[in-house]
Amino acid sequence: MRASGETVRPAQHRRDGAFRLSVIVPMFNEEGSADAFFDAVLPVAAGLTDDFEILCVDDGSRDATSERVRARMGAEPRIGLIRFSRNFGKEAALTAALDNCDGDAVVSIDADLQMRPEVIADMVTKWRDGWDVVAATRADRATDSGLRAFFSRRFYLYFNRISETPIPPETGDFRLLDREVVLALRQLPERTRFMKGLFAWVGFSTTTIDYDHGERHAGTSSFKLWKLWNFALDGITSFSTFPLRVWSYVGFASAFMAFIYGSWIVIRTLIFGIDVPGYASLLVFILFLGGIQLISLGVMGEYLGRLLTETKRRPIYLARSTELPERDGARPADDKREAPR
Repeated sequence: MRASGETVRPAQHRRDGAFRLSVIVPMFNEEGSADAFFDAVLPVAAGLTDDFEILCVDDGSRDATSERVRARMGAEPRIGLIRFSRNFGKEAALTAALDNCDGDAVVSIDADLQMRPEVIADMVTKWRDGWDVVAATRADRATDSGLRAFFSRRFYLYFNRISETPIPPETGDFRLLDREVVLALRQLPERTRFMKGLFAWVGFSTTTIDYDHGERHAGTSSFKLWKLWNFALDGITSFSTFPLRVWSYVGFASAFMAFIYGSWIVIRTLIFGIDVPGYASLLVFILFLGGIQLISLGVMGEYLGRLLTETKRRPIYLARSTELPERDGARPADDKREAPR
């Protein structure tokens, strides 16, 4: 399968021989993990190919993350760094890395070492077998709190029920992408980005491998429950219109029940006469319908807000500086993204 508008893959792409590996790493306040991450991932990459790069994206860190990366760049020229002008979010950091990476196989991984670098070797093996996308699936959620694990499982369950683009359960951004998948992703211009959904939307042959999710090497996660809730809303509104359609069904059901209840009142009045009106029940009914209407307006507001964001056409990210790794050769022009972000 080839992305629309792309040419035949360049000759230097070889799954059964030498290949170029890109490891892309979004970073936010990872000063404490950066050195340990490089110590873990560099031997893995070097054991797979001599032609590799590690492209880090500093997503507006408030600590010395960029300084730690630059210190390693002095000893290892295959490490690169993109610095954002501010914090744009992990999805924007992944987008920037995908826009600038240069590998035949591209692996996205976090710097906190919860995603184990040694799994990359298994991903490359699957990629050599012919899979275009190899996604790492968490074997368990022992490192998460009970509440977070509960909501995460429910999110994957409900998302796949209402979305036309299902995503593998318990699968995050730790995955390998073939070069052709990266080129397809570069064609997607939307500003509100839910990368798990975009990875699935472009299609291509996909397989999963299980791995044990580890503890963070240092620091704490910036994804708290409220942020995860908003992230889930982004995913649902980006890949499903069910929350809009459901209010048509709610309105039809409410109208039908009102018709049945009204008919019963008419029949009862004709048979038994008029009784004392039920003001309490009437008040509860009005408040119930008012709440339903406000909820439906809120859902429509979520979609309208995202439409407003798209119409502004602001860049997904702004890079303060871009220091790409050393590369033996340049890609052809048709490998580059056609439209600027």
